Amino acid sequence: MTTPSLEALLQQEEALILSRFSVDDAWWLGCYLREKGAAGHLPIAIEICLGPTCLFSTLLPGATADNQGWIKRKVALVWRYQRSSYAMAQKFAAKEGSFERYGLDHQTYAAAGGAVPLRVTGVGMVGVVAVSGLPQLDDHLMVLDALSALQDWQKGPAQA
Repeated sequence: MTTPSLEALLQQEEALILSRFSVDDAWWLGCYLREKGAAGHLPIAIEICLGPTCLFSTLLPGATADNQGWIKRKVALVWRYQRSSYAMAQKFAAKEGSFERYGLDHQTYAAAGGAVPLRVTGVGMVGVVAVSGLPQLDDHLMVLDALSALQDWQKGPAQA
């Protein structure tokens, strides 16, 4: 699979701005990710936060507390830069040593895909959705797919 460019990643993020984000939306999104993960027998951890409050968190078989640690560090990076952890990983990879030049440490931040900001139209970033346990691009794409599905779900049944 070809790695998307940083510009393409940022465009994808902008296309996934939500009309709203509530506790019900978090539950729907978490269940969607869990069902996809379970159907594929994926050893993933999932976490969804609204502000500092965790609204959904689960480990599927094969995932461990280490995956939760990765999520915590990916989420910290997203809050700091308000961009997906995968987009930031690509940015840091483009210029050797830039992670450290920004004053980041690996115990607090992880520049690896899988955490994406939750943005609401007219509000901005309100939370983060994260997956850990797969190769970083797969984690990232799984979250993007789920956010696209959430946008569709929020629109409700198609009007005839």
